[in-house]
Amino acid sequence: MGKFYTDYADFLAAHFPGRKMQKLTIDAGFSCPNRDGTLSYGGCAYCNNNSFSPGSHTGRTVQSVSRQIERSKQFFAHKYPSMRYLAYFQSYTNTHASLPHLLTLYDEALRADSVDGIIIGTRPDCLPAKLIEALKARINQGKWIMIELGAESSHDSTLDRVNRCHTWQTTVEAVTRLKEAGIPVGLHLIMGLPGENRDMILQTVERAALLHPDTIKFHQLQIIEGSALARQWHNGERFELFTPESYIPLCVDIIGIMNRLSPRTAIERFTSQAPADLLVAPRWGLKNYQFVNLLNSRLTITLSYPN
Repeated sequence: MGKFYTDYADFLAAHFPGRKMQKLTIDAGFSCPNRDGTLSYGGCAYCNNNSFSPGSHTGRTVQSVSRQIERSKQFFAHKYPSMRYLAYFQSYTNTHASLPHLLTLYDEALRADSVDGIIIGTRPDCLPAKLIEALKARINQGKWIMIELGAESSHDSTLDRVNRCHTWQTTVEAVTRLKEAGIPVGLHLIMGLPGENRDMILQTVERAALLHPDTIKFHQLQIIEGSALARQWHNGERFELFTPESYIPLCVDIIGIMNRLSPRTAIERFTSQAPADLLVAPRWGLKNYQFVNLLNSRLTITLSYPN
């Protein structure tokens, strides 16, 4: 069976030919500007950041970047001795601190043995010019650095409803600035945020594709314990959540849009799976690879017998 879209393995192979790569998740102790009062309090309505890192939700004790990298490497090294790594600053907003502090953390990860680069997860409104200049300088010195932006939706009404505290135009400008600096950029989008219908979701996909990011992540909305949406859910409010049966056709259309408008953008994933003890709904009972197998089966049928 052939490939139906550019995937993350293609992206890694292009940047790290001949190397087996693995992300190592880093929690560097950051907060977010819509949590700490810089912009707002409470964070995004869907978010309990502990769901990013399974195991971390029992208590957030932040170890040094080097220690986290070494601990994670031990998990993979015995099985894949030749594995190379990308340090992924994932939890919360990983550019929300002073420039000297940020660069100290990034450089610590870049110096780690067997680490070939870093990925920095952040918001589109947390990219000061001096930080972009500093990252560009490191790339010019041969370091590999990528920025992953949480965009979530292209609809400002949705962004306001979930307390993102930025607009879609902010995302457009952030991607443009990063591309001009020669910094690889990824986007993260949530499918099915409150108030959005199918047309709105696909409009977001089209707008994101036209930005031509290097990578893109999609995932279905999940109601996570500890989030504002979970509190509303427990109080009896209901949101329209995807089932695998309703999500697969959407993903087929997403792939069609990406292939038409931005075929070189690597789709990193379509789903997310929060820890079971944090997930309120929906409970699919599927592993990510199982969903991908179902999606590929649908793509085979769709492409073999088009309407």
